Amino acid sequence: MTERQLMFTESELLSDHDYAAAHVIDGRRLHGGFDGAGSYVPPRSKGRRVAIDNWTAALRERGGDLLDADSSLLTGPRVPNPKQQRYLIECGITRPFWNGLTVTGKIEGRGRMIAEMPFPDMQRIIVEDISGMALGHLKKGLLKAHGIDEGGEPDKGVGGHDVMWFVARDLAFGADAHPDIEPSGGIARPEGEERYMPELEVPYEMALRFLMNLLLIEFRAEIGFATSQETFRSPGLFAGRSSEALEAAEIVERIRTDERIHVESLRLYLGELRSLTLKCVDGGTIAGAEIVDRFWTGLVQWATVLQPRLAAERQHEVLKAEILAQEDGARVLAGFNALADAGYSMAG
Repeated sequence: MTERQLMFTESELLSDHDYAAAHVIDGRRLHGGFDGAGSYVPPRSKGRRVAIDNWTAALRERGGDLLDADSSLLTGPRVPNPKQQRYLIECGITRPFWNGLTVTGKIEGRGRMIAEMPFPDMQRIIVEDISGMALGHLKKGLLKAHGIDEGGEPDKGVGGHDVMWFVARDLAFGADAHPDIEPSGGIARPEGEERYMPELEVPYEMALRFLMNLLLIEFRAEIGFATSQETFRSPGLFAGRSSEALEAAEIVERIRTDERIHVESLRLYLGELRSLTLKCVDGGTIAGAEIVDRFWTGLVQWATVLQPRLAAERQHEVLKAEILAQEDGARVLAGFNALADAGYSMAG
């Protein structure tokens, strides 16, 4: 039986397949490419795919598994939900969807920092040898690949997810349909200086918190990506640009294909951590599962109970002002509110 490769170089983890065709939309070079059959192939997935599969198999052979979580754990209201989004566009109020696509692209672009962020050597606080695990490769190509996927390679003229969102937006609406907008506030849980893992040195607690927050952000994004596609694919919604809107939905599908690698990787990192033994600041040790599960449980509680309602109410206020600024805004607002998610009716 062929021995499974568990050690990878950075160049292997960043390697691309040989594409039959480049990924170019409206003259803009985007990452990834297409195989001979015309199917999209994600960037930096040649060696990374093999590595993730091998590390996952090794983890399972040791009795562990990927962190048991997916986007279905995120419940709560969405404002606007797909019906409300379509309703606004039908009423000629297109700026909210345009803004949402713009903000998504800019947040993706900020993810470029993952490629260059300082990240501690996890081996220092882990008893077991992690050189043949995903955790041992975080700063050997994995985080770099993740960050470049999000923010692209501007110096090479190659767009990542940030540019892909802008291209999708412009296909559906035309370039410069509305003024530019900047994201407001953060999308991770506000935690301040509270300690959640006092057994660990602060840099390592921050690193673990970052990985878990990032996974939750990826789950939330997946829900948003699906609803964006649903809107793009709504028959007759983008008058005169139906074919362009369908192409925009396909671009989002390519982003989702890329993001599946991110989600699987993050679940793998956390699954490995759960299976290992961590060194404590007092000289003792603690099971990784105890540390991961403690923080993850609290994070999910915030993301499923506290955050959704607050975010929905805040977004409703923004949209309410936008709607009421339109002619016949009161009537449109009443119709908008009537389409709210069950159990989350907002004030008029």
